[in-house]
Order: sequence, then C-alpha cells, then structure tokens
Amino acid sequence: MTARFIDTHCHFDFPPFTGDESASVEKAARAGVDKIILPATEADNFARVSALAQQHEAIYMALGLHPIVIERHTDASLDRLENYLAAPSDKLVAIGEIGLDLYRDEPQFDRQETLLDQQLILAKRYDLPVILHSRRTHDKLAMHLKRHDLPRTGVVHGFAGSLVQAERFIQLGYKIGVGGTITYPRASKTRNVMAQLPLEALLLETDAPDMPLNGFQGQPNRPEQVARVFATLCELRPEPAEVIAEAIWRNTVALFTFAGE
Repeated sequence: MTARFIDTHCHFDFPPFTGDESASVEKAARAGVDKIILPATEADNFARVSALAQQHEAIYMALGLHPIVIERHTDASLDRLENYLAAPSDKLVAIGEIGLDLYRDEPQFDRQETLLDQQLILAKRYDLPVILHSRRTHDKLAMHLKRHDLPRTGVVHGFAGSLVQAERFIQLGYKIGVGGTITYPRASKTRNVMAQLPLEALLLETDAPDMPLNGFQGQPNRPEQVARVFATLCELRPEPAEVIAEAIWRNTVALFTFAGE
C-alpha cells in the first residue's frame, strides 16, 4: 500500500538537518511523509523555526517553551511567544513543545508548572492545540489539562506511560503520540498500550533527531522513519494497514489546521 504520513514531532532545526533541509524534506517525501511539524523549544529558536516553515511547503511549526531548558525561559520569552501567536500564520499549527519534566536533578518544577499554565492560557486565547512533553509527570500533567479545559486539546508526545494514564489523557480529549519506542521488542508495556488504545486517539511521530528506532541506535533519527513506526504499529494492531493509515491521517488533520487540507 502507498500511505501518506505526517510526522507530528520532528526537531528539524537541529543537526543533522541544518544546512541540508531541502534534501531532507525530499528524502522524507519519498517515504510518504507529506508534512512535518517542527516544535520549537525556546524563544531564541522561534525565528529559525518560523523561517524553515516559510521556506519549505512540507514544514509546519509549533512554538513553545520546553520544560527541559526551564532556566532559559524568562517573562520576555513568554512575551516573544505571544508576539508570534498574535501575528497569524497558516504555518503555525500548535503551541509546543511544552509540558512537564522530572528527569533532571533540579527540575525547578514549580517554575515548570507556572510556565505550563501560562502557555495553556495562550493556547486557549489563540485557539491552538498543544504539543505536550511529559516525563515522569503524566498524572500531574493531566491535572493541569483538566483544569484548563482547552477547546482544541492536543497530543501527548512520545508517550510511554501506562494504559490507565493514556486513557485519562484520551478522556480529556487528547491524542497520544506513537513513536520509535514501539519498534523495540523489550518495550512491551508501550507496545501493549498502543495495541489497545482507540485508533482515533493515535498520531505518528519521530522526535527526530532523537529517539532512534530499533536497529538504528547511535544514528540520528529522521522524519522518513515515521514509515517504520507505522509498519510496527500495523504489526501490533488488528486493523488492516489501510484503515490505520487513513484513521491516523484523519486524526492528525482534525487536530492541526494545515493549509490546503
């Protein structure tokens, strides 16, 4: 079958794509990747992310302040974010990558929560979905999302939590990002979760250049690998590949507003 894919999470502003963007977009297109969403991580990246989205038809952008670099964000960063949101662009499809992260030794978690709340308020104000990062914070993140009750909801990217946690996000109206983790046979918990969730709740992503797939360890991940993620998902689920491809495409264009779709 010939399927069309949307990589809903690719850091295309990072190496190895830097300076090779056109060739990388073409390589992804040959694998069926029609669209790539590029989420920013900090205010200093906004201009480059925006420029890449304007230069390449396939690239769309999300703008946000990532919790893993909390020390780089200031009130001025939030102002810069709102300035971009206030200037309409048909290439801006979400606020992200935002969220919560308890991976670091000194996560400044109170600041993370405040910044998340501020960005969720902006998402509601500008009627945009959100691309969410969550590491060791699924239950706390769900509490914030429930409190803000966004009309456009969003996606919990790179999900590797439990079935119960995934179902709670889905009950709140959020999608679940399916990435390269499912290509590892040892990732049985995540593989089982993705096999059981409603098909209507799933999106595809790579998180390139991070999260390399099984068999590609040590290499930068790339957006064309979303086709391999899809193939693995088809192995895990009972539906025909055509049904899965169509549903995931439909889920993605329903969540994000793409020009021409």
